[in-house]
Amino acid sequence: MSTPAMQPVITPSDSHSKSVTIRVGTRKSALALKQADYVVSSLSKLHPDVNFEIVGMHSAADKDKVTALYNFGGKGLWTNELEAGLMARELDIIVHSLKDMPTSLPDGCVLACVPEREDPRDVVVVKKALEGRYNSLADLPAGSVVGTSSVRRMAQIRRRYPALEFRDMRGNIDTRLKKLDAEDSDYSVLILAAAGLSRMGLLGRVTQYLDSTTEGGGMLHAVGQGGLGIEARADDEQTLRLLKALESNEVMLAAEAERSVMRTLEGGCSIPIGVETRWVGDNRLRLAATVVSVDGTQAADDALEQEVKTREQAVEFGEEVARRLTENGAQKILDVINAERAANPSTEKWVPA
Repeated sequence: MSTPAMQPVITPSDSHSKSVTIRVGTRKSALALKQADYVVSSLSKLHPDVNFEIVGMHSAADKDKVTALYNFGGKGLWTNELEAGLMARELDIIVHSLKDMPTSLPDGCVLACVPEREDPRDVVVVKKALEGRYNSLADLPAGSVVGTSSVRRMAQIRRRYPALEFRDMRGNIDTRLKKLDAEDSDYSVLILAAAGLSRMGLLGRVTQYLDSTTEGGGMLHAVGQGGLGIEARADDEQTLRLLKALESNEVMLAAEAERSVMRTLEGGCSIPIGVETRWVGDNRLRLAATVVSVDGTQAADDALEQEVKTREQAVEFGEEVARRLTENGAQKILDVINAERAANPSTEKWVPA
């Protein structure tokens, strides 16, 4: 299998002066490059004798700015091309937004490292012309248009604010903000990830942070949101050892629990599964999760607290929460969504307007 051409976009140090070069794969978006640069800068401090070369490429979803994300179908929307390069040994590691990583990786690939995590919450960004008039989802009048390409966000907001309307919003963060603020724009607000805005220095645009509390709109974030996942080949022992110094054990365990919920429910990035994890004591992790129908009228919720010390325990914890969600009706909701997608693979009609 041939792999797409990749071009180095940043070389942070002179490869001739270092004994080892690690090729770091990433998407070419501004945010993805910032994330890769953060990882390279961090690893360079930990391993000053190693040269790191960033290699950027466009994914299928980067190239197609028209199709709604929930209509691409399949898994690995942002990752397939990069993983092909990894397995062809054109890359040594890949830096992903953790929420974009499929929960089941190709044979021979592993989630090798999860560094410290940014704020995982979703946030509300209000159109500039409406700032001061509206600050939260609860402030918006009926018929206000919310911009998002996430089925999860649509479903959870519809559940609590059924009078709001939704319209697909694609593009990088700057593009989306320009679309929101345009004088002829119908959008009232966008729903974005706090982590992306933070990495781009745009947290000043946030008017509401969304979480499971009443004040936070009762919203749970995406699996892995705010985190970075570094993928490597399972047999590349030298690179795996190099990455260990960057890993946050608590973030890794929480991420493994979240990803286990999604994997067990067989959900992808277009399935409305929300999660929220937090450490509540010594080695005790609280995991809340929800699955909401796309029209917001049905939901399955659960929350559990458990001691988690190892990856295996984190995976088992996520499996237990997923089992409880299934007992609460989650599988019925997912079955309907999957049936609608199978029946209408090339249309957006399976997502209520």
